[in-house]
Amino acid sequence: MSTSPAIVSIGEPLIEFNRPKEGDGRTWLQGFGGDSQNVAIAAARQGASAGYLTSLGQDWMGDAFLGLWKAEGVDASRVTRHATAPTGVSFVTHGPSGHKFDYLRKGSAASLMKPADVPEDYVAGARFLHVSAIGQAISADARAACDSAIAAARAAGVKVSYDTNLRLRLWDLETARQKIHATIPNCDIVLPSLDDSQQLTGLSTPEEIAEFYLKLGAPMVALKMGSDGALLALGGKRIRIAAHKVDAVDATGAGDTFDGALLARLLEGDDPEQAARYANVAAALSTTGYGAVTPIPRKDAVMAALEHHR
Repeated sequence: MSTSPAIVSIGEPLIEFNRPKEGDGRTWLQGFGGDSQNVAIAAARQGASAGYLTSLGQDWMGDAFLGLWKAEGVDASRVTRHATAPTGVSFVTHGPSGHKFDYLRKGSAASLMKPADVPEDYVAGARFLHVSAIGQAISADARAACDSAIAAARAAGVKVSYDTNLRLRLWDLETARQKIHATIPNCDIVLPSLDDSQQLTGLSTPEEIAEFYLKLGAPMVALKMGSDGALLALGGKRIRIAAHKVDAVDATGAGDTFDGALLARLLEGDDPEQAARYANVAAALSTTGYGAVTPIPRKDAVMAALEHHR
């Protein structure tokens, strides 16, 4: 009998400081971020059992994350604490072109994770492993740790979901392209966003990008297109999912909410189209408040909005 949660996510959590657009320019809202941990919380808020694999610093920020995950019902039983390295930090500001990230994350505890730090039994007991390209980008050691987790998942028949999140401050485009394209054949669900994918593939249309990832070996692609909704591609199906209209104030973490909600609904037994439609609405709702975690909706709110959306 497995003691692992159904969804295991691996990566780096970041204490978030978000400066609201309408603020005085000096006041920051402290929250929580890090794409892979956002996915775990989004899944948990939809009712799925979710756990997280990372390393935290021995600092107030690490303590805050452990408190958050306990409150959210995210399993942190295999999270480690590094003796000297800190927990990473992100700063989010807002401008005419959307939200912008700045980081204090070099040498963070999570970036020092190695393959030996990945508990293969924990991964093998899950039904989904979620990995992000950001987790691969933060260091060579972390990249190898993510590879180790993917290998453990595949060996155990655990499905791998993968977000191609691109952060060019962490690695150059060619390195990112090579690693991301090499990872995709080992994944069951690929969760790219349109703007990142246009840079990674050199292609422009959603249909071209979805085809590209399918040809690399991904059985299912859910391409996130922000205010244009999503495109689901699998087998012979290409399904456009219209955007759910909201008064958006901050898109931080919206793609992560999509990922976690999609996995949660697949676990509930939804078919991929039903799961993607649910995830699309959940992601839209998450943009109506500031920060990556606070506005992530819970299942009842998504169900109500989905009913209205039909």
